[in-house]
Amino acid sequence: MAAELLKIHPQNPEERKIRKVVECLKEGGVIIYPTDTVYGIGCDIHKKQAVERLCRIKGVEPQKARLSFICHDLSHIAEYAKVETPIFKIMKKALPGPFTFILPANSKAPDGVLYKRNTVGIRVPDNPIPRMIVQQLGNPIITSSIHDEDEIIEYTTDPEEIYERFKHLVDIVIDGGAGNNVPSTIVDCSNGEIEVIREGAGDISMYL
Repeated sequence: MAAELLKIHPQNPEERKIRKVVECLKEGGVIIYPTDTVYGIGCDIHKKQAVERLCRIKGVEPQKARLSFICHDLSHIAEYAKVETPIFKIMKKALPGPFTFILPANSKAPDGVLYKRNTVGIRVPDNPIPRMIVQQLGNPIITSSIHDEDEIIEYTTDPEEIYERFKHLVDIVIDGGAGNNVPSTIVDCSNGEIEVIREGAGDISMYL
């Protein structure tokens, strides 16, 4: 059965459609959704089989997958990661925004997601669609970028093209308009210092 292509307004997401996505996630579904950078693929962090399915779609072993969490706001972060006050202040200024912050994981982070990793990537995208989904779900969703098979393009920006490629692999593809083709900036704060390990859409120096 093919996935549903679900159009959701990028600035004013329809409550009814968000609820439909949340129900899908609660049932262990895998979705594709827009962020403030590239389109992402994700599932509920507490659905281990869905996480394993996501890894199969991405073609990576769960033990080696580098998956991040999408959170609704900073209040979610303390539930899954340890954040020192200076880092928290920077995150408060930079988020929501196009950054992934790598932080030390705490004991509440699900083992089935981290697979013994001691760090976790945290995203709070500046896009109401994924943030509303997470808010209604009540916990973060896993996120991983949708890469294009064309190495030159790297990231597909057209949701209808994404749908054609993934319609037999996932349950819902959200069309929230054209995506960006520049990923988030990855900032490693796991040692209490700021280290940019991938330059992307965000400039962290603006918040230091």
